[in-house]
Amino acid sequence: MVGDEHSDQHLMDYLGAIKRNVLGNHFWEYYVNDAPRIVLDKLEKYGYRVVSMTGVGQTLVWCLHKE
Repeated sequence: MVGDEHSDQHLMDYLGAIKRNVLGNHFWEYYVNDAPRIVLDKLEKYGYRVVSMTGVGQTLVWCLHKE
């Protein structure tokens, strides 16, 4: 998951993200099939850098900042 319905449309297009609604959720999300390394590399080229990372269960969460 790389964004929600309020995310920058140009950025979601750049990432190749697909907008979807998962059954049971009351929001839309953007999803990519790329590995995290690919997405993080693309975001770095777009001006973002990783600030922190953590694991939540079997999910990894990255916090990024745009310079």
